[in-house]
Amino acid sequence: MNVYLKQKIAFSVLFLCTLLVIVPVLVILAIIFVKGMSAIDISFLTEVPIKGMKEGGIFPAILGTLYLVLGAVLFAVPLGVLSAIYLVEYSRENFLSRLVKLAIVNLAGVPSVVYGLFGLGIFVLYFEFGASILSGSLTLGIMILPVIITASREALESVPKSFRIVSLSLGASKWQTIRHSVLPHALPGILTGTILGLGRAAGETAPILFTVAAFYLPKLPTSIFDQTMALPYHLYVISTQVPGIPENVRYGTALVLLLLVLLLNLAAIILRYQFRKRKRW
Repeated sequence: MNVYLKQKIAFSVLFLCTLLVIVPVLVILAIIFVKGMSAIDISFLTEVPIKGMKEGGIFPAILGTLYLVLGAVLFAVPLGVLSAIYLVEYSRENFLSRLVKLAIVNLAGVPSVVYGLFGLGIFVLYFEFGASILSGSLTLGIMILPVIITASREALESVPKSFRIVSLSLGASKWQTIRHSVLPHALPGILTGTILGLGRAAGETAPILFTVAAFYLPKLPTSIFDQTMALPYHLYVISTQVPGIPENVRYGTALVLLLLVLLLNLAAIILRYQFRKRKRW
């Protein structure tokens, strides 16, 4: 068997593996789109649910999801980036720093229900925030924090050390070097971690189940200490707890959630692309 034939076989196997991943996803998306598109109209997107969620729209759930994702990102991104900067630029390489890095990686794999119980115990009960947007946002923020720290740390480590050496040799301080010579080049990688965090925060059910989500709340929140509906939990409720919900409404809610996550990710991807265009190495 010559080298060309081996290469062709290897490419074919890799292509089949790719199809095994992509085709099921496309089939699921197609089913959700076909079955859910008929339910989506202006009233479905802008009205509150009525008659025990059997009629009306899902606007409170859409708005609640946006509030929770925004709150989680505002909490997790600054803290995650600053933590990554400390680990890469300031901490010494020793047993303790290696242990911290290992713990961060392991925290990224902790089941979301554990974060939900943590948020219930700390934010809802101990700090007495109650079941609220604040509790839910902080819980989601802690859940996506390991992802953002890991992505930010890898982005910072990918910046060549020569950038730092040149900046310091010109008289810049350590922070000035990080601010002007490292962070701008690491920003696309940091945004990649933010994109991953956005997708996870918007689609999780267990953490918001314990900390914020309401079963049926046909009104808009007016404070960060209010409960709110959220699309993941709303989808779970109408699919398993409320009899008589039309099938297209369930699939329509799932489609709206997918589109919302897609739009949030798309906005972050466009922002990342704009920063990457400016990078010149």
